[in-house]
Formats: sequence, C-alpha cells, structure tokens
Amino acid sequence: MKPIEIHRQMNTVTLAFSLIVGALLLSPPKSNAQWQADVRLTNDPAMSNTSYNNAWCIASSGDDVHAVWQDFRDGNYEIYYKRSTDGGASWATDTRLTNDPAASYSPSVTVSNSAVHVVWMEGRDANWEIYYKRSTDGGVGWGADMRLTDDPDNSQYPSVTVTGPVVHVVWQDFRDGNWEAYYKRSQDEGSTWGPDIQLTDYPSASTFPSVAVSGLIVHVVWYDFRDGNYEIYYKRSTDGGTGWDSDTRLTNDDALSSYPSISVSGPVVHVVWHDDRDLSWDIYYKSSTDGGVSWTADAQLTKDSESSQYPSITVSGPVVHVVWFDDRDGNGEIYYKRSTDGGLSWGADTRLTSDPAVSWYPSVSVSGSAVHVVWHDNRDGNDEIYYDHDPTGGVTGIETIDLEIPREFSLSQNYPNPFNPNTNFSFTIPQSSIVNLTVFDLLGREIALLVNEEKAPGTYTVQWNASGMTSGVYVYRIIAGEFVQSGKMILAR
Repeated sequence: MKPIEIHRQMNTVTLAFSLIVGALLLSPPKSNAQWQADVRLTNDPAMSNTSYNNAWCIASSGDDVHAVWQDFRDGNYEIYYKRSTDGGASWATDTRLTNDPAASYSPSVTVSNSAVHVVWMEGRDANWEIYYKRSTDGGVGWGADMRLTDDPDNSQYPSVTVTGPVVHVVWQDFRDGNWEAYYKRSQDEGSTWGPDIQLTDYPSASTFPSVAVSGLIVHVVWYDFRDGNYEIYYKRSTDGGTGWDSDTRLTNDDALSSYPSISVSGPVVHVVWHDDRDLSWDIYYKSSTDGGVSWTADAQLTKDSESSQYPSITVSGPVVHVVWFDDRDGNGEIYYKRSTDGGLSWGADTRLTSDPAVSWYPSVSVSGSAVHVVWHDNRDGNDEIYYDHDPTGGVTGIETIDLEIPREFSLSQNYPNPFNPNTNFSFTIPQSSIVNLTVFDLLGREIALLVNEEKAPGTYTVQWNASGMTSGVYVYRIIAGEFVQSGKMILAR
C-alpha cells in the first residue's frame, strides 16, 4: 500500500473511528500458582453431568466463571447453571435454567463481557431440538427459552461460541436421513437468529461438531465416516458465517479418529481429538497458523497403554490448554497439559483428580492468568459436578519493560504503524489494575483480546499478530481502572 493511499484511508475513517470509540467507551468490562483443591459444585442425591467434549461446560471472562450441566434432581434431566464472580474462589447457588417435563441434555456455554449464552438439546417437541437462552447481566437474570431448530427429525449435541454481538452455534442433525453438521448465527447477541445452514452433505454420518471464532473467521471441526472409518474434518467461513469453504480432511489413518475440540487465537487454530491408531485411545493435536488454510502434521500428546479420551481445548495467545479423561491409573481421572509456544512443544501431563471413582467429560476455559476446569465425578456415590483452577496457568506473553512505578496511565500509539502483520502496544499503569486491551474492526466487532488480567504498576508491551486479518483500519482500546483510551491503526498488506 502506497503512502498516499494510506493517508487517504486514514482520512476517510476519522469520523467512523470517533463514533466507534465513543460507543466502546460506554461499556467498560468488569474488573479482576498452581492447581488448587477440587471444589464440589453440586450436592444432591441425583446425577449431575457435564457434556461431551465438542461443547464447553465452562466459560470465563475476567473474574467471572460460568458453569452449566445437566441434572436429574427434578426427576428428569434439566439444565443447571452456577457462577463465580471471584475467579472460582466461591460460587453462587445453583440456578435451574429449564423447566419442562422432557429431558434437557448436553449444554454448552460461552460468554462475551456480561452476555452469557447457553445452548442445549431438549425433547419437549417429541424429538430432539436445539434450544437457547441468555443472560445479559453476567448470569444474574435469564431470558426465556428460545427454540433454534424446527424439523421432524433429531437435532443434537450443540456447541456455541461468541465474538462481540455475534453468536455462532453448530450441531448434528438427522433431517436429511443421516447425521449432518448444521450451523446458525445471531448477529444481535441472541435476540434474533438467521436460518439453519447445512455444513456437510455426504451419505455417511457427520457428528459432534465443535465451533470456534476469531474475528470474521468461523472454524468448525467434526468427525465423519465418509472414508469408511471415522476421520476428523474441518470447515471454515471467512465472512462471519455467511459463506463456507469446502471440507478439509485433517486425519488420514486406518484407525478411528473422533470427538474433536477446537479453539482459536487470532490466525492460529488448534484442534485435539482422540485416536486409536496406536491400538489404544490417545490424544492427538494439530494446528494451522494461517487461519485454517494449511495444517501441521498430527502430534501425539499422550502415549500409554490405557485410554486417553474426550479432550477439551482452549487457547489464549501462545498458551494452549488441553484436558481429557484418562484411564492410566486404573480408573478414570482428569489430566491436563499445556503448550506455551503455540503448540510447538508441550509440558508434562498433570493429573488433576485423584480418587477411586471415575471422573468424566472435562471442559477447560482460560481468562487472563487463570485456567478453569469442570467435570463430573462419582466419588460421592453418584455423579456430581467438580471444579478446579490454576490461578497462574494462563501465561499471556506480555513483556514487562519496567517495574518502576510510573506517574500516570498511558497507552502509546502502536508501532510500527502501518504494519504487516505484527505490531506492538506499550502501556503504563501507576497502580495495580485490571487491564483490558482489545482490538476491534470498524464495525465495532471484537477481533482480538490481547490483555485481560490484573497487572502490577509498571510499563508493559504486548504484540499482536494480524495474520489472517484483511487490510484496513482497526481500533484498539485499553481500560485500566478508570483510565480508558483508544487509538487507530492500519494493517497494510
């Protein structure tokens, strides 16, 4: 891009920038080791269960942690919810989200600022349909149930994610005479929804889709029997869910590859699944650094003679977190491992549970420096929901430049600017503060959350890699205590 073109583009967006910044400043986010002791979240004589790994039963934003599960305490399965507003240290009472004589199963939860979104499958319509409800105040109050699907065959096992006001849902659906992956979205925080979009079209089963989003790029994985055995497949949309690329086969071996989970940070996409190519179930991983265009080779994360299954993955910057069910100890336990370099290398396996009962179906979430995990466990004689967290496991990659106490808050212009594809942000804080540094596009949609944690007084710098983003003007905003400042920058390809 020539200098005169850059100058013209900057001039044309000045008014739009002012309007966007004004809108962003009206909605500041809420303020904000080692693995801690297990916390029992439910306590009733009936079964309380988390979902399969294509969905997440835990979501976090700042110090707010949200958990969902299915529960039989009412004589049939209903969806329940619980939240913590202090990073998992304490928890509010259980909240029953559904109330119908039919069974409600397999919830999935996601959060964006104070908007909490939950989807599940329910049999109230004489067949399984996908339902949705939301809270706009961080889980305090909840809206009415909303039916997302309406066809005479079964719609099951939804997965949900969100970026700004846009909510994305995928599920498996039998309306075509075999299981296919379907998708729909809301562009107004769940108030209204677009049509169902069929993602797969093949005469074999496509099941358990999992969804993740970064900016306008929506990523979906599932497992598929079109090759005569189950393989992991991937598909993406580069325009926020309107149009979709062709299917990409991610695995290629004679064994069964199933139950994938996906997470994304900027242009880097991470996928895990379990695979029996080594004659026992093990956890495998692969990634794409260019937004899903090309993929690395499969990497084996576990290797023992017993089963390692149902992995769940989340990522924040270069730090990737994986949890799974593992039978290596003679009974099912929850294990964890992480990579701090974007999946290039991995730390040792960490056993999170240690009791003679079975622990199943873990989900993982990260917010700032804290990693949160939820699962169900029958150590109490019936299945109950348990939780654990590591307050320091989510390394952010922020570089500390100077811990000398500055005299005032500040945010410098990003450098270089224009940039391609990397740029840096420097900021100073004179007192300990929850720092939120976010990148938006010119429509006000959140593109990247670069910092979301408490920082000590000092000067810091953080880098943003905009690979996979389109050329143009972006807005960045910092909130630290009462200090709020925004700037604009140009990605010039």
